[in-house]
Amino acid sequence: MTQSTKGPLSGITVVDLSRILAGPYCTLLMAEMGARVIKVEAPKGGDDARAYGPFVKGKSTYFASVNRGKQSIALDLKDETGRAIFEKLLAKADVIVENFRPDVKRRLKIDYKDVAKVNPLAGVHLPGAP
Repeated sequence: MTQSTKGPLSGITVVDLSRILAGPYCTLLMAEMGARVIKVEAPKGGDDARAYGPFVKGKSTYFASVNRGKQSIALDLKDETGRAIFEKLLAKADVIVENFRPDVKRRLKIDYKDVAKVNPLAGVHLPGAP
């Protein structure tokens, strides 16, 4: 898709907290359909997929393949400053994508009830989901 082409998700902002394969692939498809995807990574090491080969010039081609077309920011969600920045992103988001275990979501305060406090629209919860 060229910069001038608008996709069906044009105008949608996605905050991407996912890692490894399924989540990054999901948000890659959203980016390719025109969404603005902001990938949030941990400050130390980033997404685990950065360590997966094959490598070209020291960079993971796997990581690049599922994260192309996204913006990226490193935030420590346990840190007050990082959390404040995250909540500003979240307030403007239409969608949040994550694939943490339920206990991690609760600890990081990114489960449904906490996300919905900052942005009720991004905190839409699917019936049956944890």
